[in-house]
Amino acid sequence: MLFLFFKIAKDPIILILKHIMKRKDKIVLYNVEIESVAAEGNALARVDGKVLFVPQCIPGDVVDVRLTRKRSGYMEGVVVNMVKPSPLRVEPFCKHYGVCGGCKWQALPYELQLKYKQQQVVDQLTRIGHLQLPEITPILGSEEIENYRNKLEFTFSNRRWLLTGEDPEALSDTDRLGLGFHISGFFDKVLDIRECHLQAEPSNAIRNFVREYAIEHGLSFFDLREQVGFLRNMVVRTASNGDVMLIMVFAYEDAQLRCALLDALATNFPQITSLHYVINGKRNDSIGDLPCVKYSGDDCIYDTMEDIKFRISPKSFYQTNSKQAYRLYSVVREFADLQGDEVLYDLYTGTGTIGLFLSKKAGKVVGIEYVQEAIDDAKLNAANNGIENAHFYAGDMKDMLTGKFIEENGHPDIVVLDPPRAGIHPDVAAVLLEAAPERMVYVSCNPASQARDLAILSEKYEITAVRPVDMFPHTHHVENVVALRLKK
Repeated sequence: MLFLFFKIAKDPIILILKHIMKRKDKIVLYNVEIESVAAEGNALARVDGKVLFVPQCIPGDVVDVRLTRKRSGYMEGVVVNMVKPSPLRVEPFCKHYGVCGGCKWQALPYELQLKYKQQQVVDQLTRIGHLQLPEITPILGSEEIENYRNKLEFTFSNRRWLLTGEDPEALSDTDRLGLGFHISGFFDKVLDIRECHLQAEPSNAIRNFVREYAIEHGLSFFDLREQVGFLRNMVVRTASNGDVMLIMVFAYEDAQLRCALLDALATNFPQITSLHYVINGKRNDSIGDLPCVKYSGDDCIYDTMEDIKFRISPKSFYQTNSKQAYRLYSVVREFADLQGDEVLYDLYTGTGTIGLFLSKKAGKVVGIEYVQEAIDDAKLNAANNGIENAHFYAGDMKDMLTGKFIEENGHPDIVVLDPPRAGIHPDVAAVLLEAAPERMVYVSCNPASQARDLAILSEKYEITAVRPVDMFPHTHHVENVVALRLKK
């Protein structure tokens, strides 16, 4: 099976000719051969010397493309016909492939996914940062390429995305209900997901149970445009020991309906050891600023790395690929090369995972994070594991990391950075350059912003090691770890 919307061209003339034609002001490029993979996971081709970006293709595909954007330096388009599939293609494992916005690289063999991810890192660091790089350590692939996520969020919609061939006039209101993922580019469209291969069971079973229960009992699904409806979101978190946390998000309080659903979930899924709910009446899905109420079970779940047990509460940040997170942190530990007496600053510490993981090798760990609940978890994680040399502080990084803070907490010998996708604030970079720790390790989920930040830090630092890590198979996303040493 290829994309659901592709047809193999049968006209031999189309297979030979390459030309441009206009239909209703839509330009179609015929017989475009995909050459490579570019940034953001788009495929790349060249037509008449101009770069063309096309989603959901792989090198070797020959396709007909309808242009959606034309600029002086590049073009963008979508495939309207698969003329000849690449011999590299593999069969996608998910029936939602081609419609769902996730796992877009399923048709690309995993070894080639790793190749293009590593190339993406090199390109970003050299082209954006203009950085001098040592020999890149080969990308660390994921041991599991299906069911690797420990957290998924699903959205309810009373107007689900309609598949090709579905007649909206023939569908009942119930047929239009959906529980799944947002369609890329459409805030109000949700693809109804029946089986997702990103998270192990009982994730699918819980989601499908909630959908059927809601339909049977007449619970209204949220209308993302009109902002009405009872059921809004659900979040499933799983631990490596099999424990499950479920967070149900309702648009308004109706204690009778809410309790009936939560009781049904607790009865049918004993694996749910931590059951919570949130009432979200805002116009956005964020629940970070809302109270999360425990309904039954424990207030958290736990995950373990080596001999450290991490507490995961409903709003905690925790790497969503648990097994690969351990390997990522092992790379950080290798690059940090701690000797046992250093002062280690763990910036953007989250729930303290990296700092605590490295604490046995350090003299003192100082962690800073913006989210107060995450810092609360970090402190609990330290206490629960008997770690006494780790200290955590909540606040905006650019405001917290000052000369006075460093004076009070000790000059850092080594700094670990694991910022959000936007990278570090210029003020933070300035303080780091002023403090001049002997070594730094920069962990990034966005090599582009990492390249920009490294270019700033290169004023005083040289890059000694680089290793990409694949946390998200079948996507273009890649984590990258860079070791820095103060120039002599």
